[in-house]
Amino acid sequence: MNIPVVFEDNWFLIVNKPAGLLSVPTPKNETRTLTSILNEYAQEKKIKSGFFPCHRLDRQTSGLVIYAKDKSTEAKMADLFRQRKVSKKYIAFVQGKLSRKNGQISSQIEGKAALTNYRVLQEKKDYSVVEVSPVTGRTNQIRIHFKSIYHPLVGEDKFSFRKDFTLRFKRICLHAQYLEFKHPETASTVSVQAPLPLDMQKFLEEH
Repeated sequence: MNIPVVFEDNWFLIVNKPAGLLSVPTPKNETRTLTSILNEYAQEKKIKSGFFPCHRLDRQTSGLVIYAKDKSTEAKMADLFRQRKVSKKYIAFVQGKLSRKNGQISSQIEGKAALTNYRVLQEKKDYSVVEVSPVTGRTNQIRIHFKSIYHPLVGEDKFSFRKDFTLRFKRICLHAQYLEFKHPETASTVSVQAPLPLDMQKFLEEH
């Protein structure tokens, strides 16, 4: 298995998902997903129950994904997500320069409240490197929120038009870098990080 394992114990497996790989199948029933790869790994390791995804990332987004090793642990982790007790931080490259270096985006997504905090880490010529902390977990929340303030993610092609921007990338520049939560079984704090992927590092160096 060539998926980097960032953390593992008796209850959880946390991996660093590469961009371009689905977390779970869509209605098209794709056979090759992060979950299918991990379950093949579970069979090799003779882990009978397999792995259960506790959340998911977009196909284009790289970074940390938590898997439970049984349904009971998955349910406990789902409660932590519902109670907003999982701290998440992403690194995003967004078009242009934001007027506020620290901010909060609060606008509904599909009729539901959505809240995103951010801070600018670095300003480049045509884009900004931003640390993003979503408070809620709506589908495509980060992408939609930055589009709503006229700073879509570099590489965005779903919520804005590529032709409107000179800066291009083969995918959206979004990486799930950091996760922290209180372990539901041991009560210890689990804190994990995933380094910026090579394609985003290369983009940063060249632009």
